[in-house]
This record gives sequence, structure tokens and C-alpha cells, in this order.
Amino acid sequence: MLRLPAVLTVPGDVLAGTAAAGARPGRATALAVGASICLYEAGMALNDWADLDEDAVARPHRPLPSGRVRPRAALTAAGALTATGLALAACAGRRTLAVAAPLAATVWAYDLKLKHTAAGPAAMAAARGLDLLLGAAAADRPLRPALVPAATLAGHTCAVTLVSRRETEGGSPAAPLTALAATAALTASLLSAPHHPAADHPAPHHPAADRPTAHHPTPHHHAVRTALALGYLTTAAGPLVHAALHPSPALVQRAVGAGIRATVCLQGALAARAGAPATGLLTAALAPAAARLARKVSTT
Repeated sequence: MLRLPAVLTVPGDVLAGTAAAGARPGRATALAVGASICLYEAGMALNDWADLDEDAVARPHRPLPSGRVRPRAALTAAGALTATGLALAACAGRRTLAVAAPLAATVWAYDLKLKHTAAGPAAMAAARGLDLLLGAAAADRPLRPALVPAATLAGHTCAVTLVSRRETEGGSPAAPLTALAATAALTASLLSAPHHPAADHPAPHHPAADRPTAHHPTPHHHAVRTALALGYLTTAAGPLVHAALHPSPALVQRAVGAGIRATVCLQGALAARAGAPATGLLTAALAPAAARLARKVSTT
């Protein structure tokens, strides 16, 4: 029910936000990662509770319709995980809680009301964007430098969510083609010459993560950013092409799973583009584990 392969895509949101803010990961970052994971898992449990009737027809093997988990237990878990996530955010600081609260509200609104409406993809995208901003807030830095990375991550999430809406019936190449175009555009933006707005807010007592100078990226920065951006492209694009050519439920579901896993490379590329290649590589290191787990546990 908690989709462990997908959980490995969560820490990179906060790490990318911390890098975008020009800060080094620390105790508050770890607390924000914990909060992020809890809120994500709350959304997973709440999603299955809200979709019980639909899953009983389309996905009877899932934990709730199969009877392995009781609906009340899923709802209780969602509430407990949300409370734990907000508590961890509060421990990280008031600014972190100020971002975590609307994030939690977005998660609940999506699962209970917005998922099957036209606003569903935008709500899911907003949740991922807020999750990245959580990292900047935990670093106690201005959120403005993290807005563009948050929008990039939100764009990818919106595209994957559009594809996921047809994962049980398939039938249309439109969503995979749209997601493929979005993936190509986002990759091009990742490969473009970066600007480091975080450098406009230097913090003498908190040196930037692992960049020598914010306005003069080294060849190492460029190589890591390029590799991670291309990793994002190759992970997401191939399954989308297959789903566009043959939009069967199996291939659409495979494209959705690949899009979720590609999030890790995207997060790493965003961190590297912000001038933190070590953080980017650390984030991307979660991708192989997510791929291995996906062979045993469904990502979607």
C-alpha cells in the first residue's frame, strides 16, 4: 500500500530545494526529509482509502479491495502519518512548517476531491513543487531561488499524472505524447547555462553545499548536470514512446512507473544545476534501488 519504490523519489525533493537555496544539508534538512516521506506515505494510504470502490473493479489485487488491509486502518494511517509529518516539520522550524501545512492540505485535497477532476494533475504538481520548497524553507533561506526548480519538478509531475489517468484502460496516445514533449523541454532547460540566484543571498556562516563559486561552475559541475539530465531523459522517454505507439494499459502503467523513477534523476540534475553536484549524485544514487524495488513492488 505504501509503494516503497516511489518513496525513494521523495528525499530528492528536499535535497534539491536545499541546493537551490544555496545551503548545505543539515539537521533541519533531515527533519524535512522525514516530514516529506511521512506526508507522501499519508497520501498513498489516503489514496487507497478514497479509491476503494474504483480499485475493487479495476485493481482488485490491491491491499484494501483484496482484504489484506482494512479501510479504517488505511485512513488511520493517513491521519497518523500526516500528524507525524507536520510534527517533524515543526521541529525543523516555523518556516518549514509554514510550507508543510499547505503541502499536507494539498495531499488531502487531491486524494479526497481533486484527483478525478480537471484540477487533479495541477494539484499533484503543486504538491511536488511544495515538497521541493520544503528543502529551501528548512535551510532557513529565501524561497525565491527555489521557485524555478520547483516549477520544473511540478511540470514533470503534471505530465506523469496526465499519463496515469489512463493507466487502467489505455487507449489514447495523446497523454504519452504530451508527457514526451514535456520531458524533452525539461531536459533542454536542465542542459541550458544555469544561473545561481542563491548567490545573490550569500551566507558567510553557511557556505554553499559543494560549489567553488556560484557564478563559475567547473567542468565537473557541467559533467554531472549533463549526465543526470540525460539519465532523466532516457529513463522517462523510452517507455513514453512505447506507450504512445501502443497505448495498452500495461505499457501506460510502465510509462507511469518510469516517469516516477525518472523523478530521482531530475532532482539530482536540479541540484547539480544549482551548483551542488555532490548532492545531485547522492540523490541520483537512489534511482537503482528504486528500480530494483519496482521489480518486486508496483510503483503505481
